[in-house]
Formats: sequence, C-alpha cells, structure tokens
Amino acid sequence: MPAQQVTTHADDPLERERTHLAASRAALRAMRADVEALDIKDVAANWVNAQVLARQIEERIAALADLAHTPLFFGRLDYLHAPGAELAEGAGGEQFYIGRRHVHDGDGDPMVIDWRAPVSQPFYRASKKEPMDVRLRRRFGYTGGELTAYEDEDLTGADPAADERAGALLQAEIERPRVGPMRDIVATIQPEQDEIVRAGIAGTVCVQGAPGTGKTAVGLHRVAYLLYAHRERLARTGTLVVGPNRSFLRYIEQVLPALGELNVAQATVADLVGSVAKVEVRGTDTPAAARIKGDARMAEVLRRAVRSGVTMPAEPVVVVRGARRWRVPAYEIEEMVRELLARDIRYGAAREALPQRIAHAVLVRMEESGEAPDDRVQDAVARNPAVKAAVKAIWPAVDPAKLVLRLLSDASFLAEQAAGLLDEDEQRHILWERPPRSVRSAKWSAADAVLIDEAADLVTRTPSLGHVVLDEAQDLSPMQYRAVGRRCTTGSATILGDLAQGTTPWATRTWQEALAHLGKADAVVTELTQGFRVPRQVIAYASRLLPAIAPGLKEATSVRESPGDFAVREVGAEALDEAVVAACRQALGHEGSTGLIAADARVPELARALDRAGLAHLAPGEETSEGARLTLVPATLAKGLEYDYVVLDEPAAVVAGEPDERTGLRRLYVALTRAVSGLTVLHAQPLPAELERGEG
Repeated sequence: MPAQQVTTHADDPLERERTHLAASRAALRAMRADVEALDIKDVAANWVNAQVLARQIEERIAALADLAHTPLFFGRLDYLHAPGAELAEGAGGEQFYIGRRHVHDGDGDPMVIDWRAPVSQPFYRASKKEPMDVRLRRRFGYTGGELTAYEDEDLTGADPAADERAGALLQAEIERPRVGPMRDIVATIQPEQDEIVRAGIAGTVCVQGAPGTGKTAVGLHRVAYLLYAHRERLARTGTLVVGPNRSFLRYIEQVLPALGELNVAQATVADLVGSVAKVEVRGTDTPAAARIKGDARMAEVLRRAVRSGVTMPAEPVVVVRGARRWRVPAYEIEEMVRELLARDIRYGAAREALPQRIAHAVLVRMEESGEAPDDRVQDAVARNPAVKAAVKAIWPAVDPAKLVLRLLSDASFLAEQAAGLLDEDEQRHILWERPPRSVRSAKWSAADAVLIDEAADLVTRTPSLGHVVLDEAQDLSPMQYRAVGRRCTTGSATILGDLAQGTTPWATRTWQEALAHLGKADAVVTELTQGFRVPRQVIAYASRLLPAIAPGLKEATSVRESPGDFAVREVGAEALDEAVVAACRQALGHEGSTGLIAADARVPELARALDRAGLAHLAPGEETSEGARLTLVPATLAKGLEYDYVVLDEPAAVVAGEPDERTGLRRLYVALTRAVSGLTVLHAQPLPAELERGEG
C-alpha cells in the first residue's frame, strides 16, 4: 500500500497523527466523564422531569462511547484560509480532523469535527477542479483500531506525485473484509453520494441504485445528517427506517449507533401495520390474491366500505332539557350528514362532528326563543341520549378489522363496494373460501393486515413522522406504499431501491408510479450507477440479465481496481453438494465473510451437506464473527445483504423457485450481486439462457 512508512522519529508525521489520536481519545473520555459526573438531584422539578433528564444523560453517555475498533477520525483537511474568513493576502489556513463525532478539549477547542458539519463537506466534495479552498486532503489507514498509515491528496496541483499515491487507502477501506453487521461508509462517501446525504429535509429523495452503489448506506447516513442538521425538529416528530425483513434490519442496525445516533426506530412494513391492525398473521395468499389485495384500487373499495354504514335519518331528533323540547327535523340532519360526507374528512372525525352539528342546531333554536346558551350547553346537548342514539344509527362506529373481515367473507358486500373497480373474477380471488367466525379466528395474511391499516387510517388519521427511510422499496405493493406514505404525510422521505431487484409479483414498474402511491409525487429521483462494492467481473456478468429484467436501466459500472475472484463451474448432479462444500471451504480460506446462497428448496439439503463436512454455518441475520464466518442464505432472504465471498448454488433452481421467469431472473440478479471480493457459481443444470448470451 503506497502509504508512509512508520518510524520512531519525534518529527515523523505519522507519529504526530498518532499523538493527536491519543489526545482526542483522552478528550472524548473527559467529555464522557463530565456527563457521568452531572448531579441532577436538585435540577429536576418533579419525578417525571428527573426521569426524562436521566434518560437523556444516559443517551448522551452512550453517544460518547469510544469504540475501540472504530477510528475516531478518518481524515484531515488543510484549508488555504480559515473557513468563513476573507481571503486576504497572507491569511493563514486551518487544519481540521474529520470523524464520526465532535470532540473538543478542555478549553472547548475542536479536536475532531463531526463529518456532518459544513466545514467537513469538502472532505467529500473537493477536487483539483474545484478545491473548495482546501490545500490538502489526508486519509488515514487503521489496523485493529490503530492508526498505521496515511496518504495525502494535494488539491492545489503543487505535488504531481500525490496523484499517484492518492486512492490506495480509500480503495482499501472499500474492499476491507467484512465480518459482523453492516459498517458505516462515512470515510468513503463519494461526491454523488454526499449530494444525496446532505439534501434538504423539506423534500423527498428517491434513489435508484444498482447493486454495490451504496444506496442503503447513503440512506442511513442521510438520517444521521438530518438528525445533526435538524435535531430539535426530528426529536419532536421522530425518524424511522423501514426495511424488507428482520434479517436485513439486524444487518444494518449498528450503522446509526456507530455514528452516534441512538434514537432512530427500525421496522418492517409488517411491523408498522401490525401495530395498528392488531391481528395475528397466520395465513398466506395466492399470488393472484396478493396482487389484487395490494392493488391501489383496494383503497377506494375500503373507502366505500367504511362509509357504507352511513344512513340518512328518517326521524327528527328531539332533545328534552327541563320543561322544554327542542326538535331538529330529519331533513336538516340529512343536510348535515351530506355536508360531512362531501368534505371527505376522516370517518371518525365526521362521526365526532355530527353530534356537535346537531347540538348547534338546538342552540340556534334556544337563542331564537330568547335563551343565552354557552359552549357548555352545546357540549351537554351533544351528549344527550337522543343525540347519541341518532348518531349511532346514522353514523355507526367502524372497527377496521371487522370491516375487512366482512369485506373478504361476504360476497354480496364485496360486490357492492367493488362495483366498477374489481371484476367478478378478481373478487372471487380475494374472497375467503371458508369465512372465519371472528377476527381472532381468521387466518389473516400480510396483505390483509395492510388492508386493515388502510381502513384504520380512513377512520382515524395515522400520526406522521418527521422523516422516513424506505429501503428495498421496489418490492412494495401500491397498498404498502400507501401504508408507509401515511407515516410521513407531514414529513419527508428517502426512498431507496433498484427496479432490477424487484422480486414480488407486484414489483414496482416505475418510480413515478411508486411515488404517487406514496403521496410524494414531487420527489426528486436520482440514479446511482457507479458501484463500489461489487467487483467488475461480477457486476458485468450479472448485468447480462438486465435486458430481460429491467430493460430501461443503465448497466452498473464498478470503480474497483481489482476484478475480483470469479468462476463459473459446471459439475455433475451427483457431485454438486460436494463441490459446493469444497467451494465454501476454499472461500473460508480467505479473510472475511462467506455466504452460500441457494434456492430456498435446496437449503435443507445443503445444510445437511455442510454438517456432514463439519462446516458450521449461520442463518441470515445471525451476526458473523471471526469464529463463524459462513452463512447459509435462502435466495429469498439475500436482498440487501453482502459477503466478502459468495458461493452461488444452482442458478436454474433459483429462477425456478419463483412463480414466473422474470421474477426468477430478478432473484438470480440479486444473488449474483452479493459478493464484495469473490463469486463462485456452481451448477449441474444448464444456466439460464440470458447468462449464456453474453459469452463470446
């Protein structure tokens, strides 16, 4: 590696940097000790305030933890002039160390600058073409938490030799073997990624990213940046990361804490709707039923169903107060009902407004007779038994789960609500063959829970968060997009995905369509095509599938200098398991993690083969370690994960495991692009024709 050699001279630059690192770590420990020493006994006004303050102090202490194997700073900027100062002749520049969090000394002077601060931005954006007043950018290399190397990039052009040295540490950091959960990329963020990370909070950003372009990491770092730039606002409104499954969330869960952000919720779409629907998901849908239930037309079916119980009054409402009787005729109440329906407000809000409307009509009559009622009288009239009985009959309460149960059980009710929206065949697909007796006994599917969530929002507005990150978005149905969108109606969102990796029957066709369902039609769509993770040979091989699975997308490129280890081998069917085990053993001979990816149906057989060979293996989501580096991954759970070395078993079986060929080829594309350093493809069956077409 073209980095400076270690010497023991006192004036050696590397030794000076190590000294600054040691001083910075000491300063961080002092900052944490100051917080730990805080005495709040006489500060809090009451027990509740004391508990809140104590929790905030605990979170601050946790955020100031010095992680032994996480570099405190990873770069340095030497400015030509002091940032913000006038560029006067002879004015001296300043030097800033860039790291994951701010560190200051006892006098409050900064020793490490947070990577999110404006003064740190040139570390990611500056170039010789546009140096942003930076003279020199220095990157540091670490081994086991120890600073072992550095390299300089002279942005003034004064040192031509710097061009030859620059980039080695950056490349090494990108290619560094990975064991354990996903790491942050704060030291390696590229200019096009940084633009997305630092985009303003007001707008929604949609990132179409090819495999290895870092879209997931960009989304997580964007959350960290927004929390830095808008901490008070997001502390009130909240932030959320939505991932495709729990395995994926476990894989990414350490990224934000490593950046000092501890209060970002993480959930799947199933978690979100499950907290509202409150039903146990025990059933599955046929592909046809799931596709229809996920269709945006179901939103209108549910809107009609929710309002179907509203009936026009046939009798007047008579309110008795003392010796007087106040009569509101049926036609006047009908006008109120029709006006509320026309306003299209939430069903529950309209139901709460109706008794107040009736009470107001009574108060008008009281005033006309010479009385002077106030607001307390109106509230009392709204609670009058006659008014409550009328509202119950006209605008009955709706239980979302019971409503969806009726919709999927009662053919005539469904036909009435779906008229002109779903044809008879579509209605038959989503009706239960054996209607359950109750909400509790029903075998709800994941799509059913989304319908209940939609119905619940029609009754009562879903609370909105300040910012939501939605990853692997291409696999969501329109109704799932709506479920996520109502969690950020007053906030913004970061949407991450790859249309080529859509592996559900309802996979997103265009981002414009998806964003419309999300309620963010004005979002900016940007595309990342420069890969940093997947080796050149591997991404080129996988890209042979693009014309068949996503013909409109650009082929991804890779900045990796190393082509990576890549091999495609055909073996006899009887020797396939043995060859797979041998390939795993060979991969484990390298440093880093290994993933064995196979069609779901092949996983049990391969697990037995690994056990017979004495190769211990993990399941997706289980954290790898130095002693356990092999993970057996069903192809359906591979999305979003990455391994240094991947062994891919029987591509034809991966394709055949899906309901249609396009989805199968997309699943294969995902599996082919999980490798960081090497990929071995083993097959006994013929490879899909789309892969063979690129030969020669």
